[in-house]
Amino acid sequence: MSDTIGARRIGYRRRATPLHAARAPIAAAYAAAIACAALLTEHPFLLSSLLVAVVAAGAAADVGRELLRAIRVVALPMVAFTVIVNLLVSRNGLTVFARLGDWGVLGQENLTVEAAVYGAVFGLRLLVVTLAFLLMTCAVNPDDLLRAARRISRRSALTATLTTRLLPVLLQDARRLSEAQRCRPEGAPKGARRTVAVLRATVVGALDRSLDVAAVLEMRGYGRTRRAPALRAQWSRHDIAFALAAGSILCLAVFAAASSQAPFQAYPLVNIGLSPTIFILSGLLAAAALLPFCSRRGVEP
Repeated sequence: MSDTIGARRIGYRRRATPLHAARAPIAAAYAAAIACAALLTEHPFLLSSLLVAVVAAGAAADVGRELLRAIRVVALPMVAFTVIVNLLVSRNGLTVFARLGDWGVLGQENLTVEAAVYGAVFGLRLLVVTLAFLLMTCAVNPDDLLRAARRISRRSALTATLTTRLLPVLLQDARRLSEAQRCRPEGAPKGARRTVAVLRATVVGALDRSLDVAAVLEMRGYGRTRRAPALRAQWSRHDIAFALAAGSILCLAVFAAASSQAPFQAYPLVNIGLSPTIFILSGLLAAAALLPFCSRRGVEP
């Protein structure tokens, strides 16, 4: 029972929300637009706005628990890791708060405030990107997404579909083999030897399954299939809303990155520009990300 509960923590489940009602490519583009916006901008205030927007979008899409759980698990280690690495690697910055002396081939190691700030901003950006793709994982039907790509590359789509279907099966096989190993007598392998034995048996089973699946697909003529016909479905209001939201988020992020309205400079001295334009852009980003959730007409459980 515990394995079943753990397997349901992160993954797609159909829910009655506008994001789930939108077609899979549009919902995926919406989440990808938030991730791209985080990669395009580096102003801390805009990144904080995107972080709030993606968490609020997750709550509106009924996957807020998954996102909050991810924040509790990865936020602090991710930001701490980026700060520590940038502190040790970066040689820029004028505000030195610690001198660690000569580190041999690494030279003089000085820790600067600017390196810590840049590492924290990079960690915040990485966190927003991670949560955006986690939102995509929990709110976008992978089968529909692969079905939409079958006209572009049907073999790749089929391979991805089989992989997503067989991976949970292989994980269950590995768990059963591990439990069987623990039930063996005292002379059975332990530690690394037991892990290698389970891994070897899992790999062999995966190869056997792949041969069986390939034989079945060959008998059904999948290698000689023609290009799949296009699925002509009318766009719903949710498709249009989330497509417009994705485009708006990207346009706002490009404007903030290309113009001088959102200045941020970490080196040689920290310079975080705060102007009315920054607050307006932050509000527009959050509004563009959350407005599609206001309409629930046509949402089916």
